[in-house]
Amino acid sequence: MSNYKAINDRTFDFSIRIINLCKVLDESSGVARTLSKQLLRSGTSIGANVEESQSAQSTADFVHKLEIALKEGRETRYWLRLLIATELMSENRLLPLLGEINELIKIIAAIVVKTKQNRQQ
Repeated sequence: MSNYKAINDRTFDFSIRIINLCKVLDESSGVARTLSKQLLRSGTSIGANVEESQSAQSTADFVHKLEIALKEGRETRYWLRLLIATELMSENRLLPLLGEINELIKIIAAIVVKTKQNRQQ
């Protein structure tokens, strides 16, 4: 359970970092502001779904919530990469967030795989 608490805390902290980034992007106009809204939705949804999974009604529901978090993580990674590729935000500023989202994706995916394996046993 302590590993699960760690992912809960990490996704919460990641959401805070995404919110702070989006505050900066939102000060811009046009494309950056539009992308910030997409990034805000997907980046904060990861932690919300991880949190929701704690109240899952079944193992299948638990896995489903984490799979949604995984999809949101991949979407968030996409928006971060897009911000770098279009030079709307410096690569140096976003590399730490990219590193963290890659780790979160790996951790959540591992939890899903392990849970599915345990369910089959």
